[in-house]
Amino acid sequence: MIYALKIRKSSSLSIYIWRNALFCSMPILPSLKKKQLITFTIKIAIVIGATYFIYNKLMHNAQLDFNTFLSQVKTSKLFHSITIFILVFSTFLNWFLEIVKWKTLVNHIKTITFWQSTTHTLGSLTASLFTPNRIGEYGAKALYFPKAQRKRILGLNFLGNSAQLLATVVFGLIGFSFFVYEFSIELPWRKITRMIFLVVFFGGIFLLGSKQKRFQIKGFSWERLKSFIKKVGFSIHLKNISFSVIRYLIFSHQFYFLLLVFGLNTSYGITMSAITAMYLITSVIPMLFIFDVVVKGSVAVWLFGYLHVPELSILSVVLLMWILNFVFPSILGSYFVLSFNTSTTEDKSTAV
Repeated sequence: MIYALKIRKSSSLSIYIWRNALFCSMPILPSLKKKQLITFTIKIAIVIGATYFIYNKLMHNAQLDFNTFLSQVKTSKLFHSITIFILVFSTFLNWFLEIVKWKTLVNHIKTITFWQSTTHTLGSLTASLFTPNRIGEYGAKALYFPKAQRKRILGLNFLGNSAQLLATVVFGLIGFSFFVYEFSIELPWRKITRMIFLVVFFGGIFLLGSKQKRFQIKGFSWERLKSFIKKVGFSIHLKNISFSVIRYLIFSHQFYFLLLVFGLNTSYGITMSAITAMYLITSVIPMLFIFDVVVKGSVAVWLFGYLHVPELSILSVVLLMWILNFVFPSILGSYFVLSFNTSTTEDKSTAV
């Protein structure tokens, strides 16, 4: 009786072990397939979303009808071989420098190849094209790295974008000041003063609140941020700012060149002051990136109205700049989105 009971217990234990082993092993393959299916669906959704966004902006532009845009382009000198070469080369150089800048920043953490930097830069551009202020770029770039490195990747991306904004603000203030002086523009100083006061006031509240532990975002503090910036190193900061300045000079002069293609006949200094003022104003105005073309077009029409540039011409230039510097690179970035593999984030390379 006792012997039979032992056999029964032993057999029950064996059945229990085999049953759990079976149930633990069976879901592995389906779960992997489910994960792959979800990842594939997200990648397809991003590409379709970016494609629809581009199509909608081109075909349903409230400021400039697409057929009118095409007729403007046909009457310009855009289709000359030298003109096309200059525009394509400047676009290539613009994004080449952005890719090199990202590679330089990431080298603080780990060494990546130029191809990997291209994947991160153009893939994140496509993924963030229809997000507010392209905020999706932060998350998209972080996904290319292991979880342990993602906070530092967010910090490096912040440094890269901050340097580009700094170049825009510095050149913009110089250009806008010259433009205001040249055309004796009366600015609404009361509104400007009020806006500056509000920015300083809420900025001060944010700074004070961020020092209190209960108001801090998990894993974020100003002390950590300052420590991180110091650790990056002076040489990387210098290269970051240098690449940002050169990029700014490239795309601002690309804008100037397009104005020449559309028959602009004003002085270089005045035209560049209007261009830098336009980039300044459109950078400091809080807005969704999906309205970027509309806002830039409205500001450009106002500024270049002082230079007697036809409205259709300036709107065509703004749209062309968007096509050259965002649409074409995002089309290339679609390939990197579709080829994204989550296993690549588990890179075993040593962090610096």
